[in-house]
Amino acid sequence: MNRDDLMFRDGLLKDQRILVTGGGTGLGKVMAEAFLILGAEVFICGRRGSVLDATADELTAQHGGKMTGLACDIRSPEAIEEMLDRIWANGGALTGLVNNAAGNFVSRTEDLSMRGFDAISNIVFRGSFAVTLACGKRWIAEEVPASVLSILATWVWNGSAFTVPSAMSKAGINVMSQSLAVEWADRGIRLNCIAPGTFPTEGMSARLRPTEGGSAFRDTADYPMGRVGHMPELANLAAFLMSRQAEYLTGQTIAIDGARYLATGGNFSSMRAWTDEQWTQARESIYATTAKDKAQRSV
Repeated sequence: MNRDDLMFRDGLLKDQRILVTGGGTGLGKVMAEAFLILGAEVFICGRRGSVLDATADELTAQHGGKMTGLACDIRSPEAIEEMLDRIWANGGALTGLVNNAAGNFVSRTEDLSMRGFDAISNIVFRGSFAVTLACGKRWIAEEVPASVLSILATWVWNGSAFTVPSAMSKAGINVMSQSLAVEWADRGIRLNCIAPGTFPTEGMSARLRPTEGGSAFRDTADYPMGRVGHMPELANLAAFLMSRQAEYLTGQTIAIDGARYLATGGNFSSMRAWTDEQWTQARESIYATTAKDKAQRSV
């Protein structure tokens, strides 16, 4: 991302300290980069420490500033507290949190195991709540105003066939944000959400379009604007919501999808036409991707 891709003045996020979960890759990396460019001190966390370190080194070499990678499994409350202890001890309280860490894959629900359900819900639903609560308790105790941004999907409004664990989990985080926006408003803590449409990443393509390979998301015939999202568009919206200039905006979920949700529902209902053979091929592709990821984490 270039500085010219961002619509805001230099220093918009100066003196802010923002944690981005799942910040080493994909959309998390894009938002973390924007925050860094705009003057924030950025912390990124995830399960692969080597990936986080590489991202932090890459982005600080390109833009300057300060970014720190922290290996943390947000499914563990103890790991979250340990991570926050390190952040608070190294410069004080966070002023912002982005709940971006997620997992997802397509599956017929009758083929889904509880282990598969837990793999998604423990990160998206339970993990996002755990990080939000841990930060919130500290902010309330220290009387620190702060902003929480959660990355959802347009499925929070209409569900999504074949990604039920993700749809359920993201809908729960949407309601969490609306509820806490009221509960914590007088504490100076804002909670908002972004519901992105299609912003293709390698991980998204491998798990949500597993049979399409390099052609995933190239067919945009049912996209009203005829294209997918551009990463700076998401980054600019995230930067605005995290800025102090948006301090009266809370409890909102904003779709950024080029009107695709309004036109088509923006979900995976078209997979109702898949055959048993196509679902078998998808499962095998997703299993291979998961095995590759596990092998990388063990290195």
